[in-house]
Amino acid sequence: MKIIKLRHPYKQTEIPTEKVVLVLGFFDGVHRGHQKVIETGKKLAEENQLKLAVMTFNQHPSIVFQKLLPENMRYLTSLEQKERHMAELGVDYLYEVEFTSSFASLPPQAFVDQYIVDLHAEYAVSGFDYTYGPKDIADVKHLPEYAKGRFETITVPKEEDEGEKISSTRIRELMAQGNMEEVTNLLGYTYEIEGTVIHGDARGRLLGFPTANIKTKSTVRLPEEGVYVSELKVGDTWYPAMGSIGHNDTFGAGRELTVEVYILDFHRDIYGEQVAVRWNHLLREQVAFDGAEALVKQLKQDEVDTRAYFEKRNA
Repeated sequence: MKIIKLRHPYKQTEIPTEKVVLVLGFFDGVHRGHQKVIETGKKLAEENQLKLAVMTFNQHPSIVFQKLLPENMRYLTSLEQKERHMAELGVDYLYEVEFTSSFASLPPQAFVDQYIVDLHAEYAVSGFDYTYGPKDIADVKHLPEYAKGRFETITVPKEEDEGEKISSTRIRELMAQGNMEEVTNLLGYTYEIEGTVIHGDARGRLLGFPTANIKTKSTVRLPEEGVYVSELKVGDTWYPAMGSIGHNDTFGAGRELTVEVYILDFHRDIYGEQVAVRWNHLLREQVAFDGAEALVKQLKQDEVDTRAYFEKRNA
């Protein structure tokens, strides 16, 4: 897959000359609904012997439209994770357009001319709720008018699960509840984050549960605070683990939020490693214990429950 980063106004020499099926969307999470849209484009491309292209943005449009600080956005997938998902789905060209004020101010016709026609699209594929400007004049129903016969438009209906639309919003709500089984169902894969292992206060080691402290970017969306059945990826290997998101309230109020992972039967030093963490199942919510002894007792039970989870899953 070739990644093409565009900043408005781009140069036509940056665009491959081949005709493509162009799939449009932001695709945060690349969930099952998004996958259906991309798979529709993939099938069209194969049937017509065309390349499959996807166009997305480097940041969420609300940063420009609602004047939000970029570091305050919380994404289900980083741009790097999104790239990997797209490659796995068979995308040939991934256009990453910088969502700037100048790009956002394009009238619908100019957007279609410059970012669909000039990208050599034979077909433009999108979800039913895709917009490229004000909804009343720039939704999928108006797209054929702006196309002017230069490309065909394909609209993919909403993908539902148990009668409800699969959406990034719904997934974020489920994450806020700690319902990771349903998050996994709607994503089509287990939710994971990326970060760097850093030095913590070493309290876990003193308690008999040495943890890897994970430093994440501010833009990473974390599940609800709690203790989870997790997995941690070091290098190319996933290890069963017990993950915690919380403030360590047992040792005082007002502490920073941390992500800590206790890896089962693991005794290596991994400080400085770039790792990934999967969040499989919420064991319990975070609580402040009366002291270290009560906390250790609960952690031992959490480990028993974590091992039981993996034994059942691997049976």
